[in-house]
Amino acid sequence: MKVKDIMTQDPIFCTPQTGLQAVAHMMCDADCGEIPIVESPTNPKPVGVITDRDITCRAVAEGKNPLQLKAQDCMSSPVITVTPETELEECCQLIEQRRIRRVLVVDEDGRCCGIVSQADIARRCPPNLASEVVKEVSQPAAA
Repeated sequence: MKVKDIMTQDPIFCTPQTGLQAVAHMMCDADCGEIPIVESPTNPKPVGVITDRDITCRAVAEGKNPLQLKAQDCMSSPVITVTPETELEECCQLIEQRRIRRVLVVDEDGRCCGIVSQADIARRCPPNLASEVVKEVSQPAAA
């Protein structure tokens, strides 16, 4: 099985200059916890990602006013990516090794074309693979 068989296609995205409140609205509207951040609307090459946790930890918890921040102020970078042709086992190993809950999918030109999330894996993969991914990603970070 390949990434293209389970990925969520054509995710919504924003740019580094998108306001944090707009990013949060995008997450609510799309019922998702991560938004890819791309160079520009016409050049969807990922430069980062922003998660609901990024907003919480890098803005709210630090006492910053999220209404005055941009996506670039809270984003995670560099971006971890796979291609649609990546074998699913390899994708899951990457997710486990990096302890991330989602990975961006880029096409042959490096443009964002999808996302693979733990939910995608849980819904579309064998239960043993899904449980292994959740178990490994959920391990506490080494002190």
